Amino acid sequence: MGERAVRVAAIDCGTNTIKLLIGDLPEVVVRETRMVRLGQGVDRTGRLADDALERAFAAIDEYAVLVRQHGAQRIRFCATSATRDAANAEEFTEGVLARLGVRPEVLSGAEEAALAFSGAVRHLVGTPRTPVLVVDIGGGSTELILGDTEPRQADSMDIGSVRLHERHLHDDPPTEEQVAACVADIDAQLDACPVDPADAATVVGISGTCTTVAAGVLGLTAYDRDAIDQQVLALDDVQAMVDRIVAMTVEDRRALPYMHPGRADVIDAGALILSRVLHRARTETMLVSEADILDGIAWSLVGR
Repeated sequence: MGERAVRVAAIDCGTNTIKLLIGDLPEVVVRETRMVRLGQGVDRTGRLADDALERAFAAIDEYAVLVRQHGAQRIRFCATSATRDAANAEEFTEGVLARLGVRPEVLSGAEEAALAFSGAVRHLVGTPRTPVLVVDIGGGSTELILGDTEPRQADSMDIGSVRLHERHLHDDPPTEEQVAACVADIDAQLDACPVDPADAATVVGISGTCTTVAAGVLGLTAYDRDAIDQQVLALDDVQAMVDRIVAMTVEDRRALPYMHPGRADVIDAGALILSRVLHRARTETMLVSEADILDGIAWSLVGR
């Protein structure tokens, strides 16, 4: 008999969401997401808001119970853009340590990109045409990672759904001028990005913005991970869905059966980021993967 798999717990704390994965990989026994908007106002104030910390700690308390209940032997808590940018990040660090017994690792952009690529590419069914571009749109940052079995070029840009929504898209729905300003901001970041989407033979979209847009393209009557995972979507259909989402009010987005209510107000900016990345790609399709940086964090614990 082989050695029993080590049960791991991975936590990915981003600007908008905190996600938990517990499993004996490749088997996953728990996968949870909480929308806590930890990065609320960080772009403007440079600090984590008190109510945002309160929401985050409430979710982490729930996760701590699940980690204990399922007997995870190794835990890794990775924090991304919001805690990189906050002046009071130590308050968050101490709160996580008290609740989970581990310190959050504040990932560099390169580390974030490598873990996202690992999680997405390991999960793909079949052998994609290479090079593969993984597009990971978060609340505070966006990673573009180009590689084969390993990433060979990556960049983390300080543009994300929460950050750009707060910066540019103030009306509901946003005005043409606001959308144009947001697009100009995205294009400027992409112009400076060393990773060129045009170099990709396969584009893989991961994380909530991409998977939610995919649910819209597929016309789902509820959010369904299995129905979304590994779908190949025509770029024209994705671009049309982005235009539709951006033109909607927040109330109309919340009424979409696959839309998480905590994403409805900021997905306009995230969808515009996706649109501008795909505008530079030379492929005609985008592959959607439900595996992302959280899976990469979990796999990094195996064999430690």
